[in-house]
Amino acid sequence: MSFFRRKNPNVLGIDVSSSAVKLIELSQHGSRYRVESYAVMPLPENAIIDNNFSDIDVIGETIATVVERSGTKLKQAAVSVSGSAVITKIVTIPLPENDDELEAQVELVADQYIPYALDEVNLDFSVIGPNDKNAGMIDVQLAASRRENIDDRVAVLDIAGLKATIVDVEAYALENAYGLLGSVLPDYGPEATIAIADTGATVTTLNIIHKNKVIYSREQGFGGKQLTEEIQRRYGLSYEEAGMAKKHGGLPDSYISEVLDPFKDVMCQQIGRSLQFFFSSSSQHSVDQIILSGGTSSLPGIDALLEEKLGTPAVVANPFSQMTLAAKVKAQALSNDAPAMMIATGLALRSFD
Repeated sequence: MSFFRRKNPNVLGIDVSSSAVKLIELSQHGSRYRVESYAVMPLPENAIIDNNFSDIDVIGETIATVVERSGTKLKQAAVSVSGSAVITKIVTIPLPENDDELEAQVELVADQYIPYALDEVNLDFSVIGPNDKNAGMIDVQLAASRRENIDDRVAVLDIAGLKATIVDVEAYALENAYGLLGSVLPDYGPEATIAIADTGATVTTLNIIHKNKVIYSREQGFGGKQLTEEIQRRYGLSYEEAGMAKKHGGLPDSYISEVLDPFKDVMCQQIGRSLQFFFSSSSQHSVDQIILSGGTSSLPGIDALLEEKLGTPAVVANPFSQMTLAAKVKAQALSNDAPAMMIATGLALRSFD
């Protein structure tokens, strides 16, 4: 199981979030990508609680349905674990003479930073390159997650008839997908600092990208589920009905002023607060651009509102803007889901490492 880039066969990108399963299959033609298959399906409430897979069978069956709906023929997949379930660390070790020595050194160093026994975790590493300050040393990126986090993801794919070729880290998948957005963003230069605020159903994750690498990541408990629950409470709907109404409309006229607009204000406050946490922990006091991703970023006008409140350019992510689509892929449906597909797309891009 690999967190880092190895040569891979084509893989499905499958993002299992707290509220839905999202699948994307890409192919590459010259320098352009094409969306071959795509599907999204909601998960039953409480199938995932606090990033833990609480109902393996239901999640596996949902993935199987998503695979069937997408029409894909691929059987290998890349999935991810959230940042809170992964320990990442850049360490410096003496230049090893061979791979065996490298592995032994990494395990020795990892033991100091990982608060679990090494036989309880999946550990992976990637050599970054020579250390800037010491020619006899190299920098190595470590990533480790509790074994059950990985085993659960392998198990749900297995139920769906798929093989987990890669288990990635969500932040790395977002970093991968960020590379697709360059052509639609202003050219801020190589020193640009970009914030990606990923707001899903229950968690908002702020990732800061500098020199095209994630340098900071922070999760907080806020998401679109709070809007769904308010719709449910105010209009006497079931949770499922409220979710459908949120996405497709049909609510009273008062919904926008009394429910949606106040929620959007709170969402902007939460993102602003996350940015303040970053500024207080670094030497930087601003970012060049905010990219909004995650399903909750589909709310109309949220980018303009955030830009107005924070004074920083904001845009809603669309990783497919420069891609072609296979005939079976419905362009409008994909466009509607695009902000929520960043992680799945970053995972699918692992096919072309």
